[in-house]
Amino acid sequence: MKNPDIAADKALAKDFLSNFADPRGEPKYLNILQDVANRKIRAVQIELDDLFHYKDVDEEFLQRVTDNTRRYIGIFAESMDELMPEPTEAYTVDEDRDILMTQRVDEGADGGADGTDPLQRMPPEIKRFFEVYIKAFSKVTPLTIRQVKASNIGQLVKISGIVTRCSDVKPLMQVAVYTCEECGFEIYQEVTARVFMPLFECPSQRCKLNKAKGNLILQLRASKFLKFQEVKLQELAEHVPKGHIPRSLTVHLRGELTRKVAPGDVVEMSGIFLPMPYYGFRAMRAGLVADTYLEAMSVTHFKKKYEEYELKGDEQEQIDRLAEDGDIYSKLARSLAPEIFGHEDVKKALLLLLVGAPLRKLGDGMKIRGDLHICLMGDPGVAKSQLLKHIINVAPRGVYTTGRGSSGVGLTAAVQKDPITSEFVLEGGALVLADMGICAIDEFDKMEESDRTAIHEVMEQQTVSIAKAGITTSLNARTAILAAANPAWGRYDMRRTPAENINLPPALLSRFDLLWLILDRADMESDLEMARHVVHVHQNLESPALGFTPLEPSVLRAYISAARRVVPSVPRELEEYIATAYSSIRQDEAKSNAPTSYTTIRTLLSILRISIALARLRFSETVAQSDVDEALRLMQMSKYSLYSDDRQRSGLDAISDIYSILRDEAARTSSMDVRYAHALNLISRKGYSEAQLKECLEEYASLNVWQIHPNTFDIHFIDA
Repeated sequence: MKNPDIAADKALAKDFLSNFADPRGEPKYLNILQDVANRKIRAVQIELDDLFHYKDVDEEFLQRVTDNTRRYIGIFAESMDELMPEPTEAYTVDEDRDILMTQRVDEGADGGADGTDPLQRMPPEIKRFFEVYIKAFSKVTPLTIRQVKASNIGQLVKISGIVTRCSDVKPLMQVAVYTCEECGFEIYQEVTARVFMPLFECPSQRCKLNKAKGNLILQLRASKFLKFQEVKLQELAEHVPKGHIPRSLTVHLRGELTRKVAPGDVVEMSGIFLPMPYYGFRAMRAGLVADTYLEAMSVTHFKKKYEEYELKGDEQEQIDRLAEDGDIYSKLARSLAPEIFGHEDVKKALLLLLVGAPLRKLGDGMKIRGDLHICLMGDPGVAKSQLLKHIINVAPRGVYTTGRGSSGVGLTAAVQKDPITSEFVLEGGALVLADMGICAIDEFDKMEESDRTAIHEVMEQQTVSIAKAGITTSLNARTAILAAANPAWGRYDMRRTPAENINLPPALLSRFDLLWLILDRADMESDLEMARHVVHVHQNLESPALGFTPLEPSVLRAYISAARRVVPSVPRELEEYIATAYSSIRQDEAKSNAPTSYTTIRTLLSILRISIALARLRFSETVAQSDVDEALRLMQMSKYSLYSDDRQRSGLDAISDIYSILRDEAARTSSMDVRYAHALNLISRKGYSEAQLKECLEEYASLNVWQIHPNTFDIHFIDA
């Protein structure tokens, strides 16, 4: 006689699957089962939230499902077998399974001819072409690995952590099928553990009657296998108590949950916490000790990749509203680390680093990278590390390392021995883990020279090539590098040349799209403002009012993911403009006694990349001249703190310097006229504001040096 509780629970499960309706009033699980019957999906996820809201389900039933999840997965699966509708659409036939199943049904493979032999009865698992998962409550706070105790064994638990290691996906036997050489019957053996003992003698009634020890042959094509992957989950750094090292837990992913995670992903997993006894020689050594693992039921990513980001209705509206805002570029930039005072142009550059440009593939297979690389070099205490940490926080995939704490192999890839198979395997380093993301390297100047050379290939070719321990391969490392470094003597020394201060090899410098020099200069007004800002943040734990509400990191991610889908092109009419701008930068550098940067053809590619990233922010399909001007301005502003110092040394005030810039431009073009927009563009590249330009125009107009057009403000020189 059946246990009445189980029968009642099965009836309740069947009732829930038949009658539960979604917010639109449609039968949620019957629709899912119809898709399963039509072979569109293979996984059915039963959510505890739905069970909680179903009128006939009481708390006791919910408690039983949570405490004895494995048993109830079987109950729900049996209910689904009974409720499974007929297919309504044509589907492609799986030769092995469908034809064998038809054959088995025709032959009456359900307990032999008389239906008495239990080993010949077809297990329900072999008939199923779907998997059942039970998803934990969405509102429940996930536990840390430390909080999962022995009392949780067999229960459904929710755990958060970071994935440190993933095995390959391998087939795991679920039902073994044998054929007897004597009687020709099919024998089924269900496999519930990681290892099983194969059958050798036929246990059927006919062989026992004939006293024949029929030899069994394992039929691999007729057996049922599941996809299986083993994952190591490690505690997040913020959950580890002081003085302890992070704990890790083995997670088993089966069926449709495999290939959902990669090393470096921060995830939330719900699953059944189970013991795993040792087998064979290890069992003798371990004695009564068993290992534990989590059999995963659902996987949720904390940060979705840009490609996987699906915009919800309200997010799409918010992005459309933001895109129409004329000042969106500076608003997005100021929303990055609003607690950090100033650094507006640095934040704009970091925003463009997050957006990036698309990868260009040429016909012959050559690739031109789209990721931007930025190096922040500055005096101590200018918030370089804080900016790095914040960018890693905003980026969906980011890895943070420091120069002293990383070796060459730690950044690229190391060859290690696999503990399970004892073979040599490649373990990806920080740059490989940050593939399609951002790798932030702090204390870049403190790195060993030999370790720093490991980055050269990654920065331009975006691969990591390896020839070690018989493994010759090339790994993808399509990552944007954000480095922070101090100048050669700790602080920038104005008595030495920029090249001596920067102290990085030209081969590495040319690979950075922007090298940002941030010098800590004493200035009464700005120091006062900064001090007030820091005190305010310290007292109120928030940044002072920016004039608008800073955007949340999740909104930034949504906006950037939408912007990254745009692939802008450079129009033909801008080609000459960009080429001229590049050649003039080269000329200025050639004339300079102590050049501040190292300009190569890579600089031209950098101008293009930054311009395309700016066009992406506007959701524009073509690059505008304003994008190119802004790219050139950012390149110029990256050395702004040096220019301001050079000007002070040469004794020029801002007004005189603007006049000399405009006069040189008129002489260069052999023209008496300079357009106002062009003048503004020229002086903004040198770090001056529009207010300073207007002041200069008025002062020199009163001296009759030039005339100003009353409407357009264009400049006409009176005397050649």
